[in-house]
Amino acid sequence: MKVKYNRVSTIQQTGDRFLNDNEKYDLTLLDKVSGSIPFSDRPKGKEVVNLVEAGQITELVVEEFSRLGRNTGDVIRTLEWLEEHEVNVNVLNNGLQSRPNGRKNPIWKMISSVLSSVYEMELENIRERTLMGRAVYVQRGGILGRPEGSGESEKKFIEKEKSKEIIKFLNKQRTFREISKYTNTSNKTIIKVKRIAKKYGLITLEA
Repeated sequence: MKVKYNRVSTIQQTGDRFLNDNEKYDLTLLDKVSGSIPFSDRPKGKEVVNLVEAGQITELVVEEFSRLGRNTGDVIRTLEWLEEHEVNVNVLNNGLQSRPNGRKNPIWKMISSVLSSVYEMELENIRERTLMGRAVYVQRGGILGRPEGSGESEKKFIEKEKSKEIIKFLNKQRTFREISKYTNTSNKTIIKVKRIAKKYGLITLEA
């Protein structure tokens, strides 16, 4: 089975940019999650894992390496796992395949490692530019955070997709540092989610 795996970073993104791909696939999946979340922890990523382990996927197609993840180690582990199951990984933006014609690509491991590192560095640069932009904004008199009087209820806050994502990792007993990295949120937000989630009985394990 030939499967196309797409990923967008936020709920607001629709994935319409993938419509230009006119290739026919047996199955097309779309995850709306941060690239920092491990592939096997994503809703559609789990679906891919189950299909691969059932021997139903022969080729996995992605737009670029960053769709599999923004963490070099996680991407490499995912690629090695796919290789163990003899799944051909087809990366469209550079035309690279791990097992063209069913044979191992001799340069695949080297190129995939390098490109995965580049995408991780790119993410760090984006974060750094965002932090610098906020700092400059504050220095010029700007105020970060919600405008006064625009607070939201605890129920509305805990029902947000980001809050649900954090609760999921809390229940897996991940550390605050890991959750912050996976969800791109501050420890302050994670603490708030944990406090409200406990109040509503959403924490099943002590994290």
